[in-house]
Amino acid sequence: MEGGRGGRRGGRKKAPGLSLPPDHKFDYKDPQQLRNFITDRGKIVPRRISGLTAKQQRDLTRAIKRARNIALLPYTATK
Repeated sequence: MEGGRGGRRGGRKKAPGLSLPPDHKFDYKDPQQLRNFITDRGKIVPRRISGLTAKQQRDLTRAIKRARNIALLPYTATK
């Protein structure tokens, strides 16, 4: 067994400037703002990376799902 404590995990850095005021409301009719919180694969960015509060993350997820449902945002990434 080699010495040491094991490998370090490579982590992602938080996206700078994505923190919003606590009373910010996400609007599903504004896809430009919502795209900031979607990865290039079409996934919703997790809270630990976006830096949002739990309530903001829930509101964001709800807005993204509504926008996807009425075809303002795609469900998957385009090739």
